[in-house]
Amino acid sequence: MMQRDASADARERPSGPVAAAFYAAGIGSLVLGILTTLAEASTGIKDALQLSDSVGPLSGKTIGAAVAWLVSWVLLHTAFKGKDPDLRKVFVWTAVLVGVGFLLTFPTFFLMFAPEE
Repeated sequence: MMQRDASADARERPSGPVAAAFYAAGIGSLVLGILTTLAEASTGIKDALQLSDSVGPLSGKTIGAAVAWLVSWVLLHTAFKGKDPDLRKVFVWTAVLVGVGFLLTFPTFFLMFAPEE
């Protein structure tokens, strides 16, 4: 029986689908942060995001982020299919997107955009 070299298999596979998954995760995180900040800044947006009365605007924020993640994953997977992007750059940009999205979900940050009462 012939054994295959695992490192040879890894070199043969393009890393485009992996890059697409990472970028999509970053985009989903960023969208969650943006929707969180926008909901605090605008009562109209907050009301529009309230898809469930028992959950409040969190329902719209999380569904919006999940849809953004899924759509971006499909589009990026198609765009990167068969390509081999530099994974270091992909990881750095993903970390930036996740970091900004994370920052936008902190009350210390998004309360700066809340209307004065």
